[in-house]
Amino acid sequence: MTSVDKPTTAPHDQPGTTPAPAPADDRDASRAAERKVTEAALFDAFGGVRGTVETILPGLLFVMIYTINQDLHVSAIAALGVALLLVAVRLIRRDTVKHAFSGVFGVAVGVAFSMLTGNAKDFYLPGMLYGTGLGLAYVVSAVAGYPLIGLILGPVFKENLSWRKRNPGRKKAYVKASYAWGLIFLAKYAILFPLYFWGDTEQLGWVIIALKLPPMLLAVYLTWVFLSKAPPPIDVFAEMEAAEKAEAAEKAARERELGGEPLTDGPTSHRRR
Repeated sequence: MTSVDKPTTAPHDQPGTTPAPAPADDRDASRAAERKVTEAALFDAFGGVRGTVETILPGLLFVMIYTINQDLHVSAIAALGVALLLVAVRLIRRDTVKHAFSGVFGVAVGVAFSMLTGNAKDFYLPGMLYGTGLGLAYVVSAVAGYPLIGLILGPVFKENLSWRKRNPGRKKAYVKASYAWGLIFLAKYAILFPLYFWGDTEQLGWVIIALKLPPMLLAVYLTWVFLSKAPPPIDVFAEMEAAEKAEAAEKAARERELGGEPLTDGPTSHRRR
């Protein structure tokens, strides 16, 4: 149980008396703090503004150059070059590189695929297949009771998988959020695949750029709405720390009962009197 789960007791309350309810202002402040924590966690988990820019920029550069000169090789090399530059900047500044590296990997696969087939539209195909598979994974995981959003955000909120059995309200929020992500992804690629088969490269590229940010913002917003109304996370790390402290205190008490002689759990335990 986290601190926000515990009943608030006035200082003058004595054991056996009914705890005084928390003032409305305190409850509002607590909920506001929880919302800020949720916002910060979502911001970090999905890359924030910088991660979004790093995701969009290589593809935007590709379609801009291809629209101007229709040269697949120049467009692909430029996109890969800017993706590598973004990673280098993060490495120099010693920032986290997980979002930048994922962007480089996606761009590299797209470049390799389009170079292999000679079709500029294939630069986008691996990302489209991945996005469709991810959308299906969100939906299937929600149906199976292991919502993917919960698996992603559980460690961020220090709750791991405690939401599955110990926090049903939070699990329900993760299920709703996973459905939202899945359906938004699937709707997005239901628009893009017809363009891949029947549109030209420029049309496909610009529509992909246009649909890069709005669906993600909608999914993040819905996730924030669901989680802001859910019970607070159970901090399992704090629980483990408390259990370790209690175990250490119990061991110290037993040592005092035995005359202050330390207890050991290894092969030297036979030395105790």
